[in-house]
Amino acid sequence: MPTYRAPVKDTLFVLEAVAGLYNQSHVPGFEAVSPDLVEAVLNEGGKFCGEVLAPLNLPGDRQGCTRHADGSVTAPDGFAQAYKQFCDGGWGGLIADERHGGQGLPYTIGAVMQEFIAASNMAFGMYPGLSEGAQAAIEVVGSPEQKAKWLPNMVQGRWTGTMNLTEPQCGTDLGLIRTRAEPNADGSWSITGTKIFISAGEHDLSDNIIHLVLAKTPGAPDSVKGISLF
Repeated sequence: MPTYRAPVKDTLFVLEAVAGLYNQSHVPGFEAVSPDLVEAVLNEGGKFCGEVLAPLNLPGDRQGCTRHADGSVTAPDGFAQAYKQFCDGGWGGLIADERHGGQGLPYTIGAVMQEFIAASNMAFGMYPGLSEGAQAAIEVVGSPEQKAKWLPNMVQGRWTGTMNLTEPQCGTDLGLIRTRAEPNADGSWSITGTKIFISAGEHDLSDNIIHLVLAKTPGAPDSVKGISLF
């Protein structure tokens, strides 16, 4: 059985000697970052990845997800329990804004944890990784109401997120998407189209999944600049 041991010592050296992490106290979000704090976070994160995630990597690949007749999907054995440990440990909120229940640490620390997770179990890492991407989009362009409704639940891991990009006729060339969004009189939108291969599009790890859908509105440019997010 393959094993994984996070390179915590090497990473700490790079953060301090190469990246100069502890010389950034004047940068917002870095004020409370100390060597002791970073070492504690990375040691615990590495331990979680090595002891919980890595042992699920090979059997998870062999088993895969299970799609049931009703359209629901079950993740490989052990993933749900590992995800609960992930949430209970606060790993999903490591770099999230404290206003939404996160810990507010710099993205640099989050990037290290993402690397540990990807190296130990990439399949598992897709779930919180996609959710973090959805959170980032909502944080940047969401309305105050959307942020208040969605982000606290997503940061805590009770809800996860996705990004609905791919369609049958286009994958990487998103300028070719055909999904359309038509405005309704009440301020809502009616969306029609077909999306496929949506990573983490259905699973049993969280209570709810927030799907961010790429679509084009009437009169939008026929290119990637014409894409809106719903």
